[in-house]
Amino acid sequence: MLKSIMLNLEAIEALHFFWIAASEKDHVDEKFFHDLSEMNAVKLMYDEEFNQESVRRALSAIKNREPFSGNKKERKFWNLNMWAMEDLELTASMITPIKQLNLEHLMPLLNEYNNKNYEMLEVYFSPLQEEVYQIIDNKLLVNFFRIRTSFVDDSVTIEDLPVETYIEEKLKEIIK
Repeated sequence: MLKSIMLNLEAIEALHFFWIAASEKDHVDEKFFHDLSEMNAVKLMYDEEFNQESVRRALSAIKNREPFSGNKKERKFWNLNMWAMEDLELTASMITPIKQLNLEHLMPLLNEYNNKNYEMLEVYFSPLQEEVYQIIDNKLLVNFFRIRTSFVDDSVTIEDLPVETYIEEKLKEIIK
């Protein structure tokens, strides 16, 4: 029986700090890159092409205003972080609504589908490069960069679905 749904925003909040600091040319210590790369929302996206060193190199290049070269995934990560840093107003409009998400009300509905008998589901907003989402065991990684906000009606969507509906659908995939 599902007992909780954990929403983890620590990597996006840390990146938000970095984007602001880098845009203002403030000092960001190398330890920050290490700590960020150890967060589950980042660590879970590692593969043979993208790892802890990829995170450090890309963000260090942004911080130091240096040219960046790397493999396709590393360059995409660098590019998405540059984009987030360059339009902080849009980035904030993406972060604010996900900070207000409360997914606990989904538990009764999800318990109807819980064929795997998970007690906890984890939802991470993650700086994924290409994928809209990833599922790893009981963890859902949602690509932060795929959030779309409307300045017309304050809607927040992913893949043309309200963000909460999108998350609900993906959590159903995990537990079925």
